[in-house]
Amino acid sequence: MSTTQPLLIELGTEELPVKALPGLAQAFFDGVLDGLHKRGIGFDRNGAKPLYTPRRLAVLLSAVDTQQPEQRSEVLGPYLNIALDADGQPTKALQGFAAKAGVEWTQLDKTSDAKGERFVHRAVKPGADTASLLAEVVREALAAMPIPKPMRWGDHDYGFARPVHWLVLLLGKDVVPADVLGVSSDRMSRGHRFMHDKPVWFSVPQDYVESLRGACVLVDPDERRERIVREVEAAASADGGRARIDEGILEEVNGLTEWPVAVACSFEREFLAVPQEALIATMEANQKFFPVLDAAGQLTERFVGVANIESRDPREVRKGYERVIRPRFADAKFFFDEDLKQGLTSMGEGLKTVKYQDKLGSVADKVARVTALAQSIAAQTGADPQQAERAAALSKNDLQSRMVNEFPELQGIAGRYYAKAAGESVEVADAIDEAYMPRFAGDAIAPSTLGRVVAIAERLDTLAGGFAAGLKPTGNKDPFSLRRNALGLARTLLEGGLDLSLRALLDEAIKSQPLRKPGSDDADALNELSEFVYDRLRNYYGERGIAMAQLEAVSAVAHGSLLDFDRRLTAIAEFAKLPEAEALAAANKRSRNILKKVEGEVPDAIDPALFAEPAERELAEAVDAAIADTDPLLAGRDYVAVLGRLARLRPQVDAFFDKVMVNVDDAAVRNNRLALLKRLSDRLGSVAAIEHLSI
Repeated sequence: MSTTQPLLIELGTEELPVKALPGLAQAFFDGVLDGLHKRGIGFDRNGAKPLYTPRRLAVLLSAVDTQQPEQRSEVLGPYLNIALDADGQPTKALQGFAAKAGVEWTQLDKTSDAKGERFVHRAVKPGADTASLLAEVVREALAAMPIPKPMRWGDHDYGFARPVHWLVLLLGKDVVPADVLGVSSDRMSRGHRFMHDKPVWFSVPQDYVESLRGACVLVDPDERRERIVREVEAAASADGGRARIDEGILEEVNGLTEWPVAVACSFEREFLAVPQEALIATMEANQKFFPVLDAAGQLTERFVGVANIESRDPREVRKGYERVIRPRFADAKFFFDEDLKQGLTSMGEGLKTVKYQDKLGSVADKVARVTALAQSIAAQTGADPQQAERAAALSKNDLQSRMVNEFPELQGIAGRYYAKAAGESVEVADAIDEAYMPRFAGDAIAPSTLGRVVAIAERLDTLAGGFAAGLKPTGNKDPFSLRRNALGLARTLLEGGLDLSLRALLDEAIKSQPLRKPGSDDADALNELSEFVYDRLRNYYGERGIAMAQLEAVSAVAHGSLLDFDRRLTAIAEFAKLPEAEALAAANKRSRNILKKVEGEVPDAIDPALFAEPAERELAEAVDAAIADTDPLLAGRDYVAVLGRLARLRPQVDAFFDKVMVNVDDAAVRNNRLALLKRLSDRLGSVAAIEHLSI
């Protein structure tokens, strides 16, 4: 039985790229574990995870087998009819195989397969010491890491993400000899670059985390992240504020520090006249600072920086952070003030000279199309068409502003500020901003009906224009972001509770495109675009646990509003849970198959006088009762109740298929039974094509 020892591998480097750091650490960790597993070396993964700082990648395992298990091999040789001659003596083929295996041919075993009996060489050798394999494991792990452009240093031909300076490789208390990327293994690491610029010595792997902590290095990213949050929140609350901690910025700061220390800072209140989104964008994206908000969620003149050092004079660090942010804030204020002087309306004049797309005209042309769509949609939703017209007409003007030129992510947001400053209504100003929502995956849709109207109009025009101009996505390429626009359109209709016909909306957008020729048949374009939007719903509902069969069942019959589609999907999901669901789905599938094979039209009328079996009479009466009960439910779109009522047809349906032959010789009886099946199938499929639920 193999003994175990703890294992420590640490690769020390120059500062690694911050955004790639978590992925690099995970890849190194996975590579080492895969290498051990591939060689049959057992290890305890319990509690293990990637450890890293900007200057190091590490793997720490509490127990690793010190030796491989026995290595068994089996090499197949020639079949007996080839291996032995007529006298039973070895042929050259067998002699060559035995020589290659290093044994006499008489020492070979035999085995059989479908082609017959053949020779085989089986061998067992002791497993290697784990220590002798670790250098190879590390090299393989490093070679497999996702580094698109490795750096090279010195006069050698190998490379890595950043130059490598040290390697710690300990198995138990022993250093495992290895040369990797130009460095030799040791038990010596390094502490914080400024606070402990000296070697850190490990006697055993278990000392790793604590010894580095003593050298002002928090190697556990979770511990480091928790410290950042704790210190930033404490610094913000000390002045009665609340820190805005963006997860992405937090992760970047975590990848920039080994010993994070929060520093409370401030800036001049006059800068608060600038849209807070611009100031926040500057603090977060450019400087990796954490803004401080008040109780109402508004930006204050305070922020928190995170230093990678516990300075003897924190005031100097604070002054540095405040000094570096001031010029960018001053620029933002200048842009904002100049934009206010110009005014949002006059900005729109420049859109006439800005190309939207070669075949689709200028941005001003797009705005005109979106405005017309927004007015039409507003009239269908109860929103004010005049406000919709105004919001859509102004929705792109801020693209000509200095602020958006400097901060592209403020599209719409800047427009909201400029609209309010120009005296536009709050509803119109907010809709200019909301037209861009959802801006990214997971973002909320526009909160106001007016905002949803403009957001829908914007996406309808983008989709119709993109398809008309031949910009449909292919593979991973989607230069016009049509997939994102389609999902944003679908989400706004669904989550906004807007009971509008998707096909009617798309048809109106298609007809407004400049590439369309008057009098064109838009059927193919409409079908293609509609299917494209419905395809986005597959992932949307799939993430919510909706089965694909249920989605297909509804897609087969629902072509009205997406809100109606959603109600039907909810109903079919409930129906699928009923014990009758599978049998009725199978029965409807059987009915559809029978009806498909009928030549000519299936009659609508059912003549009770032609019933020859009690089961068909009972089914007819049950279907009549179910139709009478479900007609008002369908009119009220209570689809859950409809399917619940139809589930009660199972006994009569089962009896009919057990006792009644549909395709009999008597044409009148046959047609009467086909008419009954059609009546049954039409009602069973009134909410969804339930046959899709049949396995």
